[in-house]
Amino acid sequence: MAQEDVFKKLVAHCKEYGYVFPSSEIYDGLSAVYDYGQYGVELKNNIKKYWWDSMVLLNENIVGLDSAIFMHPTIWKASGHVDAFNDPLIDNKDSKKRYRADVLIEEHIAKIEEKINKEVDKARERFGAAFDEAKFRETNPRVTANQTRIDEINRRFSEALNATNLVEIKQIIIDNEIVCPISGTRNWTDVRQFNLMFSTEMGSTSEGASKIYLRPETAQGIFVNFLNVQKTGRMKLPFGIAQIGKAFRNEIVARQFIFRMREFEQMEMQFFVQPGTELDWFKKWKETRMNWHQALGFGSENYRFHDHVKLAHYANAATDIEFKFPFGFKEVEGIHSRTDYDLKQHQEYSGKKMQYFDPEKGESYIPFVIETSIGVDRMFLQVISAAYFEDIIKKEDGSTDTRIVLRLPAFLAPVKLAVMPLVKKDGLPEIAEKIVQNLKFDFNCQYDDKDSIGRRYRRQDAIGTPYCITIDHQTIDDNTVTIRYRDSMEQERVSIDKLTAIIKEKVSLQTLLKQL
Repeated sequence: MAQEDVFKKLVAHCKEYGYVFPSSEIYDGLSAVYDYGQYGVELKNNIKKYWWDSMVLLNENIVGLDSAIFMHPTIWKASGHVDAFNDPLIDNKDSKKRYRADVLIEEHIAKIEEKINKEVDKARERFGAAFDEAKFRETNPRVTANQTRIDEINRRFSEALNATNLVEIKQIIIDNEIVCPISGTRNWTDVRQFNLMFSTEMGSTSEGASKIYLRPETAQGIFVNFLNVQKTGRMKLPFGIAQIGKAFRNEIVARQFIFRMREFEQMEMQFFVQPGTELDWFKKWKETRMNWHQALGFGSENYRFHDHVKLAHYANAATDIEFKFPFGFKEVEGIHSRTDYDLKQHQEYSGKKMQYFDPEKGESYIPFVIETSIGVDRMFLQVISAAYFEDIIKKEDGSTDTRIVLRLPAFLAPVKLAVMPLVKKDGLPEIAEKIVQNLKFDFNCQYDDKDSIGRRYRRQDAIGTPYCITIDHQTIDDNTVTIRYRDSMEQERVSIDKLTAIIKEKVSLQTLLKQL
C-alpha cells in the first residue's frame, strides 16, 4: 500500500477512535487547528510525562518553569522575532495556492534522493549479500549524477538562505523546473517574506490598547526568567530550565494533519553553560536526545540527524532529529547552540544585567545556551505513525481478515488494560467491576462488556490497549483470569491477586527511564 494511503487511513483512524478531531467541526472546522479526543489527550499527557521526567526527574541540574503566553512586546523585538521571524512565501498564479519556497526546494531534493534510494534498493536486490552500498553510491553513474544535482542545489540554496536572497530562491525553483502540485505549472510569483507571529491587543479601550503577540516559541519565557530561577534555585552552571507550553505561528502552509499547525505545544529545555564549552554540550545533548527517541523501540533506522543548511541568527550549531513519517523524513526535534545571543539581547533591551556570577572563577559573564526543542504534536504523530499496523489474519476456513492495531509502547498507551467479563451473567460482571475498582488507582482501565469477546479484543487493539483481562467461569472456581497480549495475541492465565504487580511491571515508565 502506498504510504500516502497509509497516512490517510491513519488520519481517519485518529478521528474514528477518539484521538484527534478537527477543531470546530460542526462549523466546518478551522484550518490547521485540531482538538485531542479522550484517548489523544491521554497519549499526549503520557508523552509529556516521559519528556518531563527524563529532563527534570533524572537530572539534578534541570528544573521546570511555566511562563505566560502573553509577554511584553519588547521581548519579541529583542529576540529578533519582530524583524526576522519570516518564511519565504511564493504563490502559483494558476492554482492560486500559496507555498513556502524553501519547502518546495527541500521536497524537490527529497524526490531526487528517493531516485537514488530506488537505484540502491534495486542493486541490493540484484547483488544480494555481496552488495557494497558505499561503493555503488560512489561509482554508479545515475546515482553520482543525481547526487551532483543535490549538492549543487544545496550549495545555491544555502547561499541564498544565508544572504536572504529571495530572487535567487525563486531562480532555484525555476531552474529545477519545480511545479505547483495542484496546477502542475511553473507560473510563480516573486518570493517575499512572511512574518509568522500572531498579534492582538491588550487594554480596556481601543484607544489605550497596546499591541502584543501570541508567543511563537516558549524559549523566551525561559530566558527572561533565567536569573529568577538561577538565584531562587541556587543553580550553578551548567544547569537547565525545562518548559512545556502552547505556542502560535501563522504558518503559510499548515498541512500534513497535526505535523504543522497554527496552535501547537512545545517541550523545550534551555541548558546554560560556560562560554567555550557549548559545542561539547551540543554534541552531548544530540546523543542524549537521540537515545530518548530510540528508547521507544521504533527502530534506529527510522531516525537520522539533519544539520541545518542555514543557521538561525542566534546559533553557531544546529541539527534536527528527523523521523521517517509516511510522508518521508521530517523534523521532530531541534538541537541548537544558541550562543549568548538571547541573554545579551534581553540585557541590552531591558537595561537589566543578565549575567551569572561564577563563584569558582570569581567573575560574572553571560552564559551560552544549548536548546533542545520538540513539538508535542509532532511527537504524538511520530508515535501514532510508528504504532499503526494492519495485520492480515488467516482464519480457519482459509479466508483472511484485517486487524487494525496500534502497537503503542505500553507506558504511553492511553488505556493500559481493559477488563472484560466473558458473559453478562453468572456473577462475572460483578467480579470484573471489582477488579476495575481495585486497579483504577494504579492504571487507566476500561470495563467492556459489549459485543462478542472477539469484537471487544479488536476494539481494544484499535485504540492501542496493550492488555485485556478476561473473566470467565473458571475465575469463579480458582480466582484466575486470562491476560491477552495485544501484539502477540497470546493469552496467559494468572491469579487475580497478582494482576497489579504484573501490569505495573509491564507499563511502568520507570522501566523506560532506566534505559536512558
